[in-house]
Amino acid sequence: MKYRYLGGSGLEVSALGLGTNAFGKRADQDTSIKIIHYALDNGINFVDTANIYAGSESERIIGQALAGRRHEVVLATKAGLPKGQGPNARGSSRAHLQQELEDSLRRLNTDYIDLYQIHTFDPKTPLDETLRTLDDMVSSGKVRYIGASNYAAWEFMKALGISERKGFAGYVSMQVSYSLADRTPEQELVPLCIDQGVGIIPYFPLAGGILSGKYGRAAEAPEGSRAETDPSFNRFINDRTLELGRSVSKLAAECGCTPSALSLAWLMNRPAVSTVIGGATRIAQMEDNLQSVHLQLDSEVIGELDRISDSFRYGKPFAFYRLS
Repeated sequence: MKYRYLGGSGLEVSALGLGTNAFGKRADQDTSIKIIHYALDNGINFVDTANIYAGSESERIIGQALAGRRHEVVLATKAGLPKGQGPNARGSSRAHLQQELEDSLRRLNTDYIDLYQIHTFDPKTPLDETLRTLDDMVSSGKVRYIGASNYAAWEFMKALGISERKGFAGYVSMQVSYSLADRTPEQELVPLCIDQGVGIIPYFPLAGGILSGKYGRAAEAPEGSRAETDPSFNRFINDRTLELGRSVSKLAAECGCTPSALSLAWLMNRPAVSTVIGGATRIAQMEDNLQSVHLQLDSEVIGELDRISDSFRYGKPFAFYRLS
């Protein structure tokens, strides 16, 4: 496994991380635990979850899986997207974040979170309140580093500026939809993160499986795929993304690797990317994803991947989760 520093921090994370959105939903508890242990056994130390994944089941399962192995893991979770129907059940207020941190610690069976991330920007809570709360969490020892997700570039830069001016702990990472099928972060967010020494953590690195080659036609959802279990995902499947998937598969065949490994390896070589979180519902998918870590891409292959995905630098992001 290769390890990199998370942005400008002293925290080292595996180049390939483990995304756990499917745990407790598309992967049952036993399978999820086996995947986690397989990941750890193969050098992956970055495990990413959130308080809302699978109705909090993802965190609970991870807590069980890490019994006796917590010290091996850089554990990341998030809060901020709706957790319930109450007036304080969402957002980045002190009230909501403190409650969610305590609940996450309990489910994860730990007394600290390595990377606590705000899941999306909250336009109704002053950034000063959010950042002061996060700083207090770091001071308490319950959180070691803080990051953000789904922020626009101006929102993220504003947060960094407030933290620097007030002496708060600052964001060390930005988690964002980023892949060959979504290069929109390269317009503003990537240059910002390079300039400010922030590590990028791509989510949907395989565009929900579209870049893995599993989708043939828009009307056909493979058994057990995200499109089958989550019908709302079908909004991402169209002629344009499917054509990109076919082009990546063709190039992967020429390179003698899988489309997933090729797509992940491309991301790992992008500026400011610290770790790429690949999800899995089967051990075989983890085996496939791990190939990316040692895949050497020459300039011609990188150039071709850049070319076939160039149009995905523009338009709307593949995914961008916000509070309504």
